[in-house]
Amino acid sequence: MEEDLLNDNCTADNLPLYTFYASVMIVEFTLAVPLNLSVLYLFIFKLEFWKRNSNNLFLFNLVLADLLLLGCLPVNAYNFLHGERQSMDGRICKVMLFMLFLNRGASIGFLAVISLDRYFNVVHPGNKDFVLKKSPHISVIIWLVLLPLTIPTMLKTGCCGSHGDITDTLREVVFFTQILIPFFVLVYCTVRIVNRLKKKTVGDRTKLRRAVFLVTSVMLVFSFCFLPCTIARIVLLIVRAMDLQNAENIAIQVYDGFIVFSHMDCLVDPIVYCLSSTKFKTLYLTTYCPCLLRNNAETAKRTNPIRINLNLKRNNNTL
Repeated sequence: MEEDLLNDNCTADNLPLYTFYASVMIVEFTLAVPLNLSVLYLFIFKLEFWKRNSNNLFLFNLVLADLLLLGCLPVNAYNFLHGERQSMDGRICKVMLFMLFLNRGASIGFLAVISLDRYFNVVHPGNKDFVLKKSPHISVIIWLVLLPLTIPTMLKTGCCGSHGDITDTLREVVFFTQILIPFFVLVYCTVRIVNRLKKKTVGDRTKLRRAVFLVTSVMLVFSFCFLPCTIARIVLLIVRAMDLQNAENIAIQVYDGFIVFSHMDCLVDPIVYCLSSTKFKTLYLTTYCPCLLRNNAETAKRTNPIRINLNLKRNNNTL
């Protein structure tokens, strides 16, 4: 879990609750790792993401960031099961914090860039390749910018041993910046895209509806996964400032729970942002579940003659 940045106590007082949190993380890890690995394989060996002028490079980095983040979950689950909110080993604790901040920030950053790419494609079609042409540079910049922002997680001598020093302040700034700035970018892009698509009267209505559904899903998933932990963090800081010990213990447990819940993003990302594409969905099913495609094809062949016969009968009855 991300460290409770200003807390002296790494002990999980409510062990049954944290055992439940650990079980949730184990389920998230078990479901999300195979799904992300299967998508990663397609990007590397089937799509050759580095060769095409598409947002596949951003999606590849998104999947990579999610996988690196998922690698931290077994360690966090182990700590929770042993009654620790953080590892008592300072080195392990700092490495986990560094990985969590870096990869969560990368995941959010690439989601924002993908939304910007869709924004230019729909709202400013004359500049639709503006983001894609610079995709390698943008991808490198996101990782390089996140590295210095994440360094404060490695500077502290212990994960639970200080109150309100400059390192803690920097971590708080990083925590909120990683979520709030991309959130406002997503809101702006989503509103502009939806308004533009509603005004568009020419084109395939099915594709337009799919595009509206997709950009709305981006916004909903981000809000559903990351805003609750942000609000819980604000409440926790307010409670600490008021020095309400009992309320603080409850706020910590709620905050930790929402952080656990935010890892659902790693499970939902491949479904919403990758499998939402018809071409990618077909490629995924062809590679991993070809029997489903065959069943759908056979069903279509069986139902089409029936519809034809029904139409013929109706026509004969009217004559």
